[in-house]
Amino acid sequence: MTSAAPFGTVLTAMATAFHADGSLDLDGTARIARHLVDNGHDGLVVSGTTGESPTTTPTEDGEILAAVKDAVGDRATLVAGVGTNDTRTSITLAQQARRNGADGVLLVTPYYNKPGQRGILQHFRQVVDAAELPVMLYDIPGRTGSQISLETYAAMADWESVVAVKDAVGDLPRGVRIMQMGYAVYSGDDIANLGWLAHGAAGFVSVCGHVMGNELRAMHDAYRAGDAVKALEIFTRMLPAIDAVMGVANYGATTAKAALQLLGVLDNRRVRSPLVELDDDEVAALRAALVAADLLQ
Repeated sequence: MTSAAPFGTVLTAMATAFHADGSLDLDGTARIARHLVDNGHDGLVVSGTTGESPTTTPTEDGEILAAVKDAVGDRATLVAGVGTNDTRTSITLAQQARRNGADGVLLVTPYYNKPGQRGILQHFRQVVDAAELPVMLYDIPGRTGSQISLETYAAMADWESVVAVKDAVGDLPRGVRIMQMGYAVYSGDDIANLGWLAHGAAGFVSVCGHVMGNELRAMHDAYRAGDAVKALEIFTRMLPAIDAVMGVANYGATTAKAALQLLGVLDNRRVRSPLVELDDDEVAALRAALVAADLLQ
């Protein structure tokens, strides 16, 4: 970890594998983790939205983190998703993440109940105190219905353990203002990854990284080395795949798992209801896009 990129630079919010009966497939989840670390990643986020955390239990979240820790050891920074819309549950998850060896936690704004800024701040304070780990906040109002205000970021700027933000707000100049307060900002939207680098982001927390980790690494490293032309070339080549992975109505776990199945990392694309697997036509479109981006033969 560094202060500029406290959780690494190329991270993916990784999928969680399931057996046919819907139970956790910890061996499959470990394969995903090893695949990511073998292909460009220096950080992993477990039990995020793409990991289907709304449908996993706290006990299962602990098992997922332990399996990933066993699979990759110290080869990557491990960030555990602990955000829920119940502060007590998030506290429990944060404490469990620390016990199970997480390097940090991802804390999304409470969803559905839509607290005001005072409520968001109170929720964050309690979970941050319980975690006793570095914290990456997650701002994604399109999913949660709430956005962290700049005033709330300013109120947290002196909280020593709150070091980073995964930003999926879609306002890059606003992200620069958050960086000016001292936070490391990570792109939370794959289509904006290169733009975020140009605005000073620390790196990415990706979905598309399931299938293009090496390319994200190459794009990041090219831009950091001053070769913006090469970075743009890589990004442009990846566009068909980014559009395919992020363009399905229930993108995330569904498209990530289908892509992993196409790559041979998983032998299925099972998700938990209310999500549904990609149908054959959607998988064919995804395959064509991955071929077009030279990610699949």
